[in-house]
Amino acid sequence: MAKKIAIAIDGPAGAGKSTIARRLAAELGYCYVDTGAIYRTVAYFLDLLGISPKDADGVARYLDELTVSITYDEEGKQHMIMNGMDVTEDIRTQEISQKASLVSANPLVREMLLDLQRDMAKEYNVIMDGRDIGTVVLPRAKVKIFLTASPEVRAKRRTAELEAKGQTANYEKVLKEIQQRDYQDSHRAIAPLKQAKDAVKVDTSELDIDGVVATIRKIVEGKIGQ
Repeated sequence: MAKKIAIAIDGPAGAGKSTIARRLAAELGYCYVDTGAIYRTVAYFLDLLGISPKDADGVARYLDELTVSITYDEEGKQHMIMNGMDVTEDIRTQEISQKASLVSANPLVREMLLDLQRDMAKEYNVIMDGRDIGTVVLPRAKVKIFLTASPEVRAKRRTAELEAKGQTANYEKVLKEIQQRDYQDSHRAIAPLKQAKDAVKVDTSELDIDGVVATIRKIVEGKIGQ
């Protein structure tokens, strides 16, 4: 069986990783894996139980009761399945996003989910996005991108995204949460957010979605010859 190709897209919260990775996957015929959604699913599970993501003993006590899997619908959209339930939409809140950042710093959680992510890359050609894909999860990925933008631009985008979904969003609050998330992700002891040495940095602050997709596709084609 031919070796599968993996494209890793890392970057801070709100940089547009999911949107860009999903578009690229569709254009290239790859499988898109949103790893942030995987950690959100764990955070959501703990939240339902009333367990704080900072409660290491509580997390360890209940983690064995959690099963997480990924399915795809006919349009290629990733669905997160938690103990047999589709929680794809339930996990998309700012509160769960913040808790996911804390959950992702737990070594037990990371160990549990690492095989799930790597197995996807063994079975399919994947575009996988997250915080540590190119540095930890798939260190041998064929292409590595570090996608970023200024905190202010990311906050504006996230606010608009939440409002489009009918959720109440305050720009200043979202900006503060993004800055807090950046700090948490880059200062955690386990697999902190950082640019892999062989990753290409793409700043999306002045680019629209089409521009970002075109920029990254050119990088990808240069490395894998498509």
